[in-house]
Amino acid sequence: MKVTFTVNGSQESVDDVWEGESLLFTLRERMGLPGSKNACEQGECGSCTVYLDGSPVCACLVAAGQVQGREVRTVEGLADGGRLDPVQEAFLECGAVQCGFCTPGLIVQTHDLLARTPEPSDAEIREALAGNLCRCTGYEKILDAVRLAASRKADAR
Repeated sequence: MKVTFTVNGSQESVDDVWEGESLLFTLRERMGLPGSKNACEQGECGSCTVYLDGSPVCACLVAAGQVQGREVRTVEGLADGGRLDPVQEAFLECGAVQCGFCTPGLIVQTHDLLARTPEPSDAEIREALAGNLCRCTGYEKILDAVRLAASRKADAR
């Protein structure tokens, strides 16, 4: 089947999508967008988190055919041209990336959190990121990155 949808602001069409193909596979293998990671394929780790019509979802759990006519935004789409999003910058500056496998999902989830809750408490940060697993950095640097991004976004307002 052919699936047409908007990815990071551009309308795209993908041919020969098979019925059980996940959005994650389509993004990574057919469209060359490797930011979303393929880890558990069960929606348990959050490494494949993308926006679908403005809401974060696990791309491994969404069939590619379900995005027909819809809007997808990946971690690649958060940057503004050559400039990283403040959340991406904060993760780099705080050392909240080690192997980097979980980072794209955490960044998308943090981006969503700060859009909904500009000044989140630590409890709200932990709740928002509860579906994203990191096995190597520990979570303190990730929390530092979320706090830094929130602070910078508040200063920019």
